[in-house]
Amino acid sequence: MEMDRILCDELLEEVFRRLPPRSTFSSHTANVSLVSKRWLRLYRSTRSTLSLGLFIGDCTPRSLSSFLSHFPHLSSLSIATSSGSPDQFLLSVASSCPKLTGLCLKSKPVPLFPLLCLSTSCPHITSLSIVLSGAFSFHWLVFLHSLQNLSVSFNFVSGEFEHVDASSKGNFDDAELKLETLYLSGIRRGHRGFNWLWKSCKNLKKLQLHCCEGIGDDTLVSSFVNCLQGLQDLELKVCGSIVGEVLSRLVENCKSLNSLLILGSDGSGEALLQFITRSCCNLRQLDLSLPLDLKNNHLLAVAEKFRGLSSLRLNKCFRVTGEGLKTMALAMSNELEELALINCDMVGREPGLLTTLGQSLRNLRKLDLSYNKILVDEEFISMLAWCNGLRELKVRGCLGLTKASVVSMFKSCKQLESVDIMDCDGIKAEAVELFVLNCLPLRQIHVEESKVSDVSRSWASKKFIAVLGY
Repeated sequence: MEMDRILCDELLEEVFRRLPPRSTFSSHTANVSLVSKRWLRLYRSTRSTLSLGLFIGDCTPRSLSSFLSHFPHLSSLSIATSSGSPDQFLLSVASSCPKLTGLCLKSKPVPLFPLLCLSTSCPHITSLSIVLSGAFSFHWLVFLHSLQNLSVSFNFVSGEFEHVDASSKGNFDDAELKLETLYLSGIRRGHRGFNWLWKSCKNLKKLQLHCCEGIGDDTLVSSFVNCLQGLQDLELKVCGSIVGEVLSRLVENCKSLNSLLILGSDGSGEALLQFITRSCCNLRQLDLSLPLDLKNNHLLAVAEKFRGLSSLRLNKCFRVTGEGLKTMALAMSNELEELALINCDMVGREPGLLTTLGQSLRNLRKLDLSYNKILVDEEFISMLAWCNGLRELKVRGCLGLTKASVVSMFKSCKQLESVDIMDCDGIKAEAVELFVLNCLPLRQIHVEESKVSDVSRSWASKKFIAVLGY
């Protein structure tokens, strides 16, 4: 340990800061903490992020506070606990992490008091993810002056909390939050407490709604449109009947939207078509997953209306045909940089489709053909011959691809930096080794551990290629 005594604390801390994350080049990065108590102390002092899984029987609020005190520079903390009351743990965090800027608490619903304490003890919080009861108010947000990103999942526990009204805590009618990103999961139709939130989110740039049956009371529509004025990014995941309602409000109140994601919009096909044809926004990214009523006419409308579209992602669009995709590709040939056709029937069933897409979309930088199980080498290789500028390629779950496709990847795509070939049964360890050796720009590859030979692993380490898999 002579070398250990020579190295001063400051030098060791700088070395620890430069270590890569455990999930990338070395799975033993954190093992430096096992060398000695001194190294453990110094390693902890350099950590800015931490994730904890707590078991109530093994961890008390006092022990949590003591543990967190060893991380003086902690800025991002994630805690998951499935039992017990979260309020004491949140109070422990508030008292132990004054420099905290990001907090994710996966637990039972959080009561009001510890949230107010958090605003006082951690004034620099910019990102917060929590679980709330269905009967709750958002007025406490005015005390988190730096908060920009908020994620709330609702867990309806009958009678656990009383609804907090603005009149009991002060007048916040004119409050204007700094929130730029808002994620809400589990809103029920008629859910109280959102009128004030919608009115106060005048700076919102990104809105994510997940498994929501409504946007609150029916009287809140005028308040809801208030947050749409400057919206740039919208995600609607499994939101059923409200998709059409939200899209209609976008047409009337939003001109700044450039990214739209819809997952599971069965029954909203007409509303989507109306949005596409009537919208005044300049959409750049469109992601449609499981839209069972998406048809060719939607794609034709997209090609006509959003000629500046740079990213189009389609997932399980079973009613779209190859002709629809070809027509769209011809109209958007100069702008489209990302194309995803995930688990889409037409990819493997319509000969020549991928070749036509490759010829038309010469500016593609990202291509995702994952889970097209009947896709074969001939079709795939014919497309790659035209996609010379690809930097990211995903073919996860394409069972019909073999070594021939892998060879085509590094021969045709000279700028390829990231590849996902997980769950491709036809691609063996030999092909993976050949790819790692010959794809010079490669920086990241997703592949099963069993297909990574010693030669592949050694070469990836020398070239600083991240090998990710399971």
